[in-house]
Amino acid sequence: MLFLCFIIVAIDGLDTACVSFIGPAIRAHWNLTAAALAPLFGAGLAGLMVGALCFGPMADEIGRKNVLVISVLVFGLASLASAFSTSLQALVLMRFITGLGLGGAMPNAITLTSEYCPTPRRSGLVTLMFCGFTVGAAGGALMSAQLVSLMGWKGVLIVGGVLPLAAVPFMVLWLPESIRFLLLSRSDKNLRQVNAIASKIAGANEPVPALYAGEAVARSSVGALFAPGVFFGTMLLWSTFFMSLLVVYSLTNWLPVLLTTSGMSLKQTSLIIMLFQVGATAGGIWLGRLMDRHDPQVVLGWSYTASAGLILICAFAAQSAIIVSLCVFGIGLFASGGQMGGYALAAGYYATSSRATGVAWSNAAGRTGSVLGSVAGGALLGMGLEQRDIILSLAVPALIAAISLFAFSRVRNGQAARAADNLVGSATE
Repeated sequence: MLFLCFIIVAIDGLDTACVSFIGPAIRAHWNLTAAALAPLFGAGLAGLMVGALCFGPMADEIGRKNVLVISVLVFGLASLASAFSTSLQALVLMRFITGLGLGGAMPNAITLTSEYCPTPRRSGLVTLMFCGFTVGAAGGALMSAQLVSLMGWKGVLIVGGVLPLAAVPFMVLWLPESIRFLLLSRSDKNLRQVNAIASKIAGANEPVPALYAGEAVARSSVGALFAPGVFFGTMLLWSTFFMSLLVVYSLTNWLPVLLTTSGMSLKQTSLIIMLFQVGATAGGIWLGRLMDRHDPQVVLGWSYTASAGLILICAFAAQSAIIVSLCVFGIGLFASGGQMGGYALAAGYYATSSRATGVAWSNAAGRTGSVLGSVAGGALLGMGLEQRDIILSLAVPALIAAISLFAFSRVRNGQAARAADNLVGSATE
């Protein structure tokens, strides 16, 4: 299950990264300005946002596995169709549809993984699985740099469509549905499925214990996000995701353009962006382990604070390839790695009946930030702002994400204290 979800988010990362790297080739193919690429970047991210909003509640109704398979089919077919676009407008539309599928795949892979992880190791295992995204993004950067010269930008999109479609049969055969989700419905069919999955976990000669959901089913998975005691935490999570993905996607989409404009070659740029993804992979694993041992909100709060400092250094040393490379690696470690930890945070905050919706809608809030970052980057370039000022502006959302996480820590600690008081009161009675 971990391996298959890793592959799904790796293909997601590859698709996301390759678009920013084929941007210059698309720009040359249709004689576009740099600012004209903004709708192309923004369309995929807008699709991700809409897909997360729609597919999250659907997964809490019909199951995580079913929605994952549908999502992967959608973005595979749409990516394949994108290669045959005859105009920028057609390509923008197909990127939006690709984004719909990607928006449903990622949150449900995270949700499914978290529901199979033992609680003491949940953050570390979820971030380990989500490292597939950064591995795929790094591979997408390298693949794009090679394939654009060999096959053109359309060849990159064809590869990005074939890979997810090839993964679908393996998902159908081997990906298990969430036991937690199945237990919420007491139908005979679901209980038989629970016993079949649990038998594989327990082993052929071991008895399967009686399993129960242990929680009530929310009337509305969306409404549960705004219930008393949950609402404020939801708002802080959304603030964190919005600011975090604004930073991550602004860098992912526009840093290649900014670096090539400043005189670096495409090969140099691809290597620097690969360092961002390598840093993100290392950061996800490292921060996930720290989150399992310490207050996870505080760990991520300091992580975003560190990323803001590195953004400042990167902005004022943008002409030095060595310093930029080190800063980009560090920003990937603390900002993108912190974003992986944010998904684990969201998955652990919500109950089973609203977990897919909670993760997906937090992701959608983040996608709003990513769309804003992509569009704003094009607008700032169109205004003629210097490279330093564009990079410098990203320190502000990184600091806001840190503040939101420190506040979220106080909220969760307060909730834990009240729960402990209620438990003591019940025992006394």
